[in-house]
Amino acid sequence: MFRWTAVSPRPGEPVAPDERLAWGKTIGIGAQHVVAMFGATFVFPVVMGLDPNLAIMFSGICTILFLLVTANKVPSYLGTSASFVAGVATIRAQGGNSADVTGAILIAGVILLAIGVAIHFVGAGFIHKLLPAPVTGAVVLLIGFNLAPVVATVYWPQDQWVALLTALFLIVAAVRLPGFWARIAVLLALVFGYVLSWIFDMAIGPITSVLPGSTDPVAHDRVSWAGVEAANWIGLPSGVLSDGVGVVHGPSFSLSFALLVIPGVIALVAENTGHVKAVAEMTGKNLDPYMGRAIAADGGATALSSLFGGSPTTTYAENIGVMSSTKVYSTAAYYVAALVAILLGLCPKFGAIVNATPGGVLGGVTVVLYGMIGLVGAKVWVDNRVDFGSSVNLVGLAPGIIAGIGGVSLKLTDNFELGGIALGSILVIVGYHLVNTGRSRSHSDHGSPDTAPAR
Repeated sequence: MFRWTAVSPRPGEPVAPDERLAWGKTIGIGAQHVVAMFGATFVFPVVMGLDPNLAIMFSGICTILFLLVTANKVPSYLGTSASFVAGVATIRAQGGNSADVTGAILIAGVILLAIGVAIHFVGAGFIHKLLPAPVTGAVVLLIGFNLAPVVATVYWPQDQWVALLTALFLIVAAVRLPGFWARIAVLLALVFGYVLSWIFDMAIGPITSVLPGSTDPVAHDRVSWAGVEAANWIGLPSGVLSDGVGVVHGPSFSLSFALLVIPGVIALVAENTGHVKAVAEMTGKNLDPYMGRAIAADGGATALSSLFGGSPTTTYAENIGVMSSTKVYSTAAYYVAALVAILLGLCPKFGAIVNATPGGVLGGVTVVLYGMIGLVGAKVWVDNRVDFGSSVNLVGLAPGIIAGIGGVSLKLTDNFELGGIALGSILVIVGYHLVNTGRSRSHSDHGSPDTAPAR
């Protein structure tokens, strides 16, 4: 499994998953994968209130697990998933802490693992019937748009001008920079916002705004490196999170909280399916026999990470983009990237720098990323030619989308309430299949969720 054939390809000639370049060049490609995954892999743990250092370390561990489970046939990198951010925000809004968050995500990971095992043995047909493109697109859309209040009430108000300038920089970088630079636009925007905040501190002085967890505005520096100075250079992730829970902690289980993150499972099934198909097309290999393994590996990786307080994982489109541009599909490069990520996770000072990211910078980045997640749901509809001239699709999906985005809730008992994306996803699935019962559906009505949503 760990024997790659060394090759020296001509310019433009692809390198297969079981081949590798000279180790020096392989390390260089691996470094590109680290840079490509880095921005989103540490942004999403921060916005979920989890530790980015632990997330980056587990992204390396989970990538190795993924490669082993898929027998080195599916070159992919596992970074932090955004599919659970909305559910996590709701859990915290309902009084849950980080242990409740990781407990809910662990349950979701086990469910995804079970789905992957089922697909491996019986095929993906039943998933496509349960979650056709109209349903998958709607769930992904409401996951992204449900997060709009988080940007508006938590991050953006901390420094609206830094947020606005960071968002504009990210937009321009993503569409105007060439090739690889456009793929790391999130990372570049984070660096830009970080430097801009420091310049504002030097030129203007402290800003007065409401920080997360407080109700009154206070004067504070945009960039505070007190934690960076106190952090060690080498060590395991440690300390406590903002809610007082340890960085490394065990999960706490609650059915009501688990239901809030289940919609993320739907997104991950579609995402992994799309990514495996994309890799298969690039490499010219038939990877359908490994579809179930890939989904199961992602589920197992998510469960493993959350067991220790880490973040959920998913295969990253950014790294698929690196393969597309370099034509190097070697899994050896992914092992290199994974090892680098593990080493970064073992540097507490690096994690402290990440944790010091100003709120205004996060506001600018998330206002773009969350909107993109929602719009990818619409892209699923477009790519699968979902017919919205049909009242079946309109009526079947509309109630769930509004319930999910608007935060509608359904109180079942004094201690159990469904709301937000959980209720919205249930209404989307039930509503769509209810109006389609007994009807003859054309391919254009539903399709299959082949297009991968954003993490």
